[in-house]
Amino acid sequence: MSQRWSSRKKSRLPLAGLLFMLVVTVMILFNERTIHQIHFHAATSHSQILPQASSTFNFVKPNLPANINLGAPLEVLDRFSRCNSTKKYSEKNIRLVDPYEEEEEEEDSSGHHGPKEDQCDVFSGKWVFDNSSYPLHKESDCPYMSDQLACQKHGRKDLDYQHWRWQPHSCNLNRWNVTDMWEKLRGKRLMFVGDSLNRGQWISMVCLLQSVIPRDKQSMSPNAHLTIFRAEDYNATVEFLWAPLLVESNSDDPVNHRLDERIIRPDSVLKHASKWQHADILIFNTYLWWRQDPVKIRWSSEEKGSCEEVKGAEGMEMAMNAWADWIANNVDPKKKRVFFVTMSPTHQWSREWNPGSEGNCYGEKKPIEEESYWGSGSDIQTMRMVKRVLERLGPKVSVINITQLSEYRKDGHPSVYRKFWEPLTKDRLNKPASYSDCTHWCVPGVPDVWNQLLYHFL
Repeated sequence: MSQRWSSRKKSRLPLAGLLFMLVVTVMILFNERTIHQIHFHAATSHSQILPQASSTFNFVKPNLPANINLGAPLEVLDRFSRCNSTKKYSEKNIRLVDPYEEEEEEEDSSGHHGPKEDQCDVFSGKWVFDNSSYPLHKESDCPYMSDQLACQKHGRKDLDYQHWRWQPHSCNLNRWNVTDMWEKLRGKRLMFVGDSLNRGQWISMVCLLQSVIPRDKQSMSPNAHLTIFRAEDYNATVEFLWAPLLVESNSDDPVNHRLDERIIRPDSVLKHASKWQHADILIFNTYLWWRQDPVKIRWSSEEKGSCEEVKGAEGMEMAMNAWADWIANNVDPKKKRVFFVTMSPTHQWSREWNPGSEGNCYGEKKPIEEESYWGSGSDIQTMRMVKRVLERLGPKVSVINITQLSEYRKDGHPSVYRKFWEPLTKDRLNKPASYSDCTHWCVPGVPDVWNQLLYHFL
């Protein structure tokens, strides 16, 4: 009876009601399918950008003021900060810079985006011995030279490392002109931001520039988080900001930063950005410190002392995206020039360029001539990650690709010819390769060419 009753009730519904119900049903099905497609395309898009990303990722908006999340100022990370507890990685990640929110790339004849198709690739070339025009400055003439980089002062006798010139294959670099460089800097702040490799490039730049400034018209502030060289006549400064991981960390002390436990705040560059935001020309780098696994992370939203642990490469990607978020939201390329210097290679294993040997850069006197050479000191996956991040920023950042050209210079490191702040035992002194510095670079030397590339693009 109930089935027949139901049948009779349906047959008496007006035709208009049936049509209305049919339309509603179709609309619901269409909307569900559309929502499914949107989620599918969004997931596909994210997986293309971050192929390792799990579907459980929670994306964090970086660089928010401290009181947004906690209602009170954050604990400042310093060398005394510790992790009271370390829990499993929560799968949170930094929100990616949305490329569709960025301005369209504009034409720029100044080399703002690196070489164009019809221009020479200045990063592809070879080293040519040139003892007539190189070095561009003398080590002994620079009062600001670092004992970590002054190889001649600390006993290096073979000085050929100072006389190599970088020669692109199909064109020439702009010849260094110190007066012209000062005119480009007149009334401006040029700031290097990063680790000890970037500090070496800053020292190189100061040594290249200081010679034409009267001694009473130049000054250098004491070594600190931010160190400033000032030239009064040009109302200009050349500065270095110690920020080896770009984001805030417990390693931000420029002197006391050798710690067993490295902690970063991966979603904030605001501490460092408060120093760099007013500079006119910015040169950033980061890489070497991320090679030391693992890294402890402390989100801005987490309580004091609570950490998570990730691999160095994961931490670097988070830091790069937090840095990129700040650049995307704060840089007008018509008013501020931003450069990113790619990874500086190390030469720890001579077997990579001399099969069968068991040394490192110690005793090396000539560059590598094989153009395809690529050592283990430079990580290709990291290069690809950095490329993805920088491409999303478009014209806001120019790349100075020092990696390949520096790979050839196994002869350019201090090796044993530098000041060591820790006493060396007799056993180590009897084995020079055991304490050779194959990471940093002698000045004059390779960093001068990095600065010549910067000058070329300015």
